[in-house]
Amino acid sequence: MIILTKSWRSILPSALSSKMVSLVVVMMTAIAGLSSCTQSSSNMGKGVSPAQVSPIAATNLKIVTSTLPVTDFTKAVVGDRAKVTYLLPTNIGPHDYQAKPEDVRTLAEANVLVKNGLGIDDYLDSLIENANNPKLKIIDTSEGVQTISNEEVEGDTPESKEYKDKGAESAGADHEHEGEFNPHIWLDPKRAVEQVENIRDGLIAADPTGKETYSVNAEAYIKKLNALDQEILTALTPYVGKEFVTYHDFAPYFAQRYALKAQFLVGVPEENPAPADVQRVINSARGSDLKTLLTEPQAVGNPFDALAKDLKVQVSNFDPMETSSSEGVEPDYYLTVMRQNLKNLQTALGSAQSQLPRPTATLVSLLLPVGWQTTPKQ
Repeated sequence: MIILTKSWRSILPSALSSKMVSLVVVMMTAIAGLSSCTQSSSNMGKGVSPAQVSPIAATNLKIVTSTLPVTDFTKAVVGDRAKVTYLLPTNIGPHDYQAKPEDVRTLAEANVLVKNGLGIDDYLDSLIENANNPKLKIIDTSEGVQTISNEEVEGDTPESKEYKDKGAESAGADHEHEGEFNPHIWLDPKRAVEQVENIRDGLIAADPTGKETYSVNAEAYIKKLNALDQEILTALTPYVGKEFVTYHDFAPYFAQRYALKAQFLVGVPEENPAPADVQRVINSARGSDLKTLLTEPQAVGNPFDALAKDLKVQVSNFDPMETSSSEGVEPDYYLTVMRQNLKNLQTALGSAQSQLPRPTATLVSLLLPVGWQTTPKQ
């Protein structure tokens, strides 16, 4: 707004004062408007996107997610079209998450809930019921994805199962995976592609006007997932048939995809290993000539340190992405972590010259059916 002071007006001839003031005001207002437009254009030219200028989403759609990988996939498909909220703190995994009253409010206000399925996010059941939101659309990303049952990956001996059952009774909790099937489908990039496709289709059903956006974004991310898959497949082909050891049982889908054998110490991260489990892992590590045991970021303490010293091997990480830093809710986080997992696994497997484990009576508990581990899917 342009304001003319009394002293400025006094220097104009009285006859011209009124008309001149009006003319000057019009001219100066136009100049100010032009300057504002020029400044705005200058900012846009410096890479300030419309999304950065205005944080308001392109639609009022509110999307909630239940696990970190599902959040990454959903954000990749949604782009800037809607707001995506991860329900959990990034430093707490779904295995031990305790739901809060504000989670009910979040779901009561949401339009779409995207979940992994297969039991890992069963904490949602009571929240959904209490939210009482009949308009909430639920997308189960595991729908139609080939699964592996928990019985097929269970490494328990009768002794270790009895040990865990007693521990669960004394703690008043059950530390096995919920549900019939192992839930870690996202660690196979080809199955992750199917999850992305389910997210795309579910969002199109919830928001038909966004079909083009969701389709284009999903296609772009699926290309990245397929490239990642081929990269891992090429790198691990020399190790076909070899065995690796992780802390908990998150790796059967990854192992199946790349024709490896996965062994684990405990069923879920919060579980304490039975003596029989420790012996089983020792036998497996010695039988397969492993160089490294693979723990995970969410493991409490250093569960493999003592074992590693006894076996004279190293300890590294294979991150199943159940917890993360704040960066874990961005689409490229999944790709970055999977590539780091590949590097760590190659180190764990050691030289590719010895492609198969040495025959040994102590090599036990192969996690997958025999026919599934012979040839990777193409």
